[in-house]
Amino acid sequence: MSRIPSSMQAVVYRGAGKLSVETVPVPRIGSGELLVRVAACGVCPTDIKKIHHGTVPPPRVFGHETAGTIVKSGSLVRGFCVGDRVALHHHVPCLKCHYCRHLAFAQCPVYKRTGITAGFEPAGGGYAEYVRVMPFVLPGVVRIPRRNSFEEGAMLEPVNTVLKAVRRLDLARGDVVLVAGQGPIGLMFTRLLQLQGARVLGTDLLPNRLRLARQFGAERALRADDARLDRIVARLTRGRGLDAAVVAVPADAVVRQSLNQVRGGGKVMLFAHTKRGAETSLDLAKVCVDEIDVVGSYSADITLQTEVARAVFSRKLDVHRLITHRFPLHRTAEAVELAAHPHPGALKVVVSPHG
Repeated sequence: MSRIPSSMQAVVYRGAGKLSVETVPVPRIGSGELLVRVAACGVCPTDIKKIHHGTVPPPRVFGHETAGTIVKSGSLVRGFCVGDRVALHHHVPCLKCHYCRHLAFAQCPVYKRTGITAGFEPAGGGYAEYVRVMPFVLPGVVRIPRRNSFEEGAMLEPVNTVLKAVRRLDLARGDVVLVAGQGPIGLMFTRLLQLQGARVLGTDLLPNRLRLARQFGAERALRADDARLDRIVARLTRGRGLDAAVVAVPADAVVRQSLNQVRGGGKVMLFAHTKRGAETSLDLAKVCVDEIDVVGSYSADITLQTEVARAVFSRKLDVHRLITHRFPLHRTAEAVELAAHPHPGALKVVVSPHG
């Protein structure tokens, strides 16, 4: 293992839309902490919103879909060694509080704390060369098998968020599910739902994403504005309507369309509506009389870690196929911009601080 330097390069958030490549100190760790040399960090829409809209005060170093190599371990840390290749989770629940007892892990006060930093207010830190991993998130650290890549490790966190949502749908084998939006998240939904035995109908506006949806397990894939959509839903479900719909795009019209396509007693999952204060109109009788559940899902579930790792590391969910663009650390601002405004060929964007 090479010598740990005293300073490093990091991409520091300095206000709405402002990212600056700066030299900062390598984090110092305590006796119960890890220092990890970052190898790969995915660009997540959650961080994009914070950067573009300035919803949190600067300075911070963002990036939380992180994988790398342990280069230093505190004296009280057990179970991990210098040289281990690991994937990190920046949020881990206490598993003891009222929220955790109700399996609402993302509402746990401990979960809401960020346990990984490259300096400043903890914010994930993956857009830097090194990160400090605090004691309360050590249960979220996962070893990456020798045959697997750092990029696969970095994808564990987003895959976990999707599997959590799939579990919240509580589907039966053979249920018909619409996944609206076939970007990286929508494609993960398509594949994980298919692996769970669901019949998936995928929609998007981009032809290349519809082709990928079929390759990821969609039984049918068609344009979201295709006039045949209602007829196809009726044919696939023998006139009942969808058992569930996943709205993986922040489009209110898709929410309303999904409510009309889901059968009585079905579910509509909101996965992309994360902007506070956003409102829309709904036919509330769909919820009350037709007993359609409108549910949300946000962030990850640590109890699913083993299953997520098995799906990714076995390549039953081949996340490499989702990664289309890789950027060095000094081009992180470009990576964020591409992820925020992807061209038709762009899916998952990854930053690699060490090349």
